[in-house]
Amino acid sequence: MVNESSLSTLYNQIGAEKIQELVRAFYPKVYSDPDLSPLFEGSIKEIMRKQQLFLTQFTGGPALYSQEFGPPAMRQRHLPFEITPLRAQAWLNCMKEAFEEVGLDQHPAGEFFYSRLQQVAGIMVNSA
Repeated sequence: MVNESSLSTLYNQIGAEKIQELVRAFYPKVYSDPDLSPLFEGSIKEIMRKQQLFLTQFTGGPALYSQEFGPPAMRQRHLPFEITPLRAQAWLNCMKEAFEEVGLDQHPAGEFFYSRLQQVAGIMVNSA
């Protein structure tokens, strides 16, 4: 088990540049996934920007997301969208591919980071 201090240093271990690389690798996969693409409307650039702000904060970096949008409350923010177990798994599959593409799967903090995202994906499910 990883303690709280490990979470607060995850951002420092991974770095802002790697988070940006991850987001850039991730969203083309999401937009090309037939189960996920219907959920995403609007500018991919804005969605990527929000994800980068969120992941920065999520990994223990500056609270950029909250400064602009208030508390993340990701489950509540996603309630208008039908998030099924299939879609949550598809999201994780895209994230795993993005992790591999940018080398986070080989990074010492990568396994912990991905396990935290698995928890988020599970929490997001709001539909059978």
